[in-house]
Amino acid sequence: MDLPSDKDWLEDLSNLEGWLGAHLAGYGGALTVERLSGGQSNPTYKLITERRSFVLRRKPSGVLLKGAHAIEREYRLLRSLEGTGVPVPRVYALCTDATVIGSSFYVMELIEGNIFWDATFPLIPKHERAGYFDAMNGALAALHQVDYAAVGLADYGPTEGYLPRQISKWTRQYRQDDAAGHIKQMEFLIPWLTEHCPASSEIRIVHGDFRCDNMIFHPRMSSVLAVLDWELSTLGDPLADFAYHLMMYRLPPVGIAGLVGSDLQALNIPTEEEYAAAYCRRTGRDGIPHLRFYLVFNLFRLAAIVHGIRGRVLRGNAASNYNRQLTDALPTIAEIAWELARLPGEA
Repeated sequence: MDLPSDKDWLEDLSNLEGWLGAHLAGYGGALTVERLSGGQSNPTYKLITERRSFVLRRKPSGVLLKGAHAIEREYRLLRSLEGTGVPVPRVYALCTDATVIGSSFYVMELIEGNIFWDATFPLIPKHERAGYFDAMNGALAALHQVDYAAVGLADYGPTEGYLPRQISKWTRQYRQDDAAGHIKQMEFLIPWLTEHCPASSEIRIVHGDFRCDNMIFHPRMSSVLAVLDWELSTLGDPLADFAYHLMMYRLPPVGIAGLVGSDLQALNIPTEEEYAAAYCRRTGRDGIPHLRFYLVFNLFRLAAIVHGIRGRVLRGNAASNYNRQLTDALPTIAEIAWELARLPGEA
């Protein structure tokens, strides 16, 4: 049986309305659907009904790479984090029947607030800006202090060999997407990462894509209401997860939220060292060993993710127009990673 296309289900909402009526408490009918910006990996929509609005997040249509767009895992993770102190939206229902709208999806609460795509937070008054950075820092530290076994996620991922496994995973994902082409810096980085990979023993829940544009902030104050886009979450090294977030200090704003080229002092934004120290205080650490390796690894990982997005753009099933802008940054990300890897001294 042919599955409904994006055009089909958006023009005829009867399948979706029937499913929502059967599975979603409080569903009010008279459904209209609006595509939301963001959700670069998994398309995201606002569901508007007579009583209230919801958010629907689904897998994209078309041919997908194996293991990508793990909507079901994302749903499970969000349910498990409810009540932990980590700011997440409440999820209501999961649908794995692709005949409803063409792919699996879940429905969650609509949270009204602000999403910032520029890491300098230009619309925020200068005297308040540092508070937004502190809120991001606190949200990630809170995640890394959750007892994953206590919230039912002991089997959410392997608990050994995180870094070697991640290097292998992103190398494989990068190399299997022939449509997006190959980049020489990525080929240089693959053996470098394997050679310099440190031992990692601490395991926590990791978000995998923690950036300012994956958060909803309170509309009037510096607090994070919800962390979004958990597709890449797993059990892993919290320092790798924090270093991914810390990459904003190493990247220019080229399709992604970067701070290179910004006057941090003039903007009232903490330095990289100050920001890392705040995270360490929150999590009881005395510094971050192997930080250069973690940054190189995450730049490589980001480049592999963007490389996959480029492949989806070329195959015609990218989730948003923003993806086309993001793929333009791919050579820059790979070059920054290789330049950092080639610095003298211990990684």
